[in-house]
Amino acid sequence: MPFKLGVLGIDHGHIFGMLSNMQAQGCTCESYWTDGPAVTEEKFGQTFPELTKAADKRAILEDLDIAMVLISAVPADRAALAIEAMEAGKDVMVDKPGCTTLAQLDAIKECQARTGRIWSVNFSERFEVRATTKASALVAQGAIGRVIQVVTLAPHKQNLKTRPDWYFERERYGGILTDIGSHQVDQFLHFTGSTDVKIAAAHVENTTLPAHPGFQDYGEMTLHGDGGHGYLRLDWFTPDGLPTWGDGRLFLLGTEGTIECRKYTDIGQPHRTDNLYLVNGTENTHIDCRDVDLPYFPSLTADVQDRTETACAQAHTFLTMEVCIKAQMKAEEDV
Repeated sequence: MPFKLGVLGIDHGHIFGMLSNMQAQGCTCESYWTDGPAVTEEKFGQTFPELTKAADKRAILEDLDIAMVLISAVPADRAALAIEAMEAGKDVMVDKPGCTTLAQLDAIKECQARTGRIWSVNFSERFEVRATTKASALVAQGAIGRVIQVVTLAPHKQNLKTRPDWYFERERYGGILTDIGSHQVDQFLHFTGSTDVKIAAAHVENTTLPAHPGFQDYGEMTLHGDGGHGYLRLDWFTPDGLPTWGDGRLFLLGTEGTIECRKYTDIGQPHRTDNLYLVNGTENTHIDCRDVDLPYFPSLTADVQDRTETACAQAHTFLTMEVCIKAQMKAEEDV
């Protein structure tokens, strides 16, 4: 049976996918709260005109009918809000990164264990991308054997005119490996099945915006896991000629084949999302994944009702944030 949602923070545009996908499961939402003005607020009001703005977050935290809170506040503020929500008896879906420091992560772990609430981070590059979902199914079917290595490329457009101040403040957004990198670490852990990870190398830099010393427009990490290896690259260098915000790619090297996902477009072709290319012992094919179902949101809805972990294991979410935060720390220690 669907349930009622509340929203704490709309500072990042991922809140649109978080809320609309949960509404598609039949969940309802009547109100949101945000700490001061948010650049998304005008569009948010137009997209969800049925929601009213709460003057105080306690109106949401103290509403006994609200089962889950969606959080897309400034990254550095997400941990405290999630803990408040869990203490109030709510399950939580938080935008990535779910937190920005190891101390925040430790506090979340303690609260989650004590309250028994769900703390789910919406790693949208996997949970909201149909080509990645298809790749998961193919790997589970053994289409490329055991995954040996995961490579992710995550370029983004800067779109500086639309960015709020916190995008350029290291302590507020958490650093490029913590922020965008959490998507990539999630995919690495998911496809290799690794539960023990060594950060072999990590690097960040600000190449283009010296006026904003806290900004990082390039980052990379090399991971050695007990289930496979990974090279993950993040950047803010997508040129304006691309018809979308970024050309995210996922490459899976298996013992018996390869998969490439061109998630958001296909260069030199008519604009088309969710492209998957599979090569193995019998196939050399392109798969159009635009009609693939996304399991995360219905599974999370069921988890809230059944107290299960079918959408994403809690240990996986914790480990994802631990690895990307430690990679960020290593990169900044080595600068």
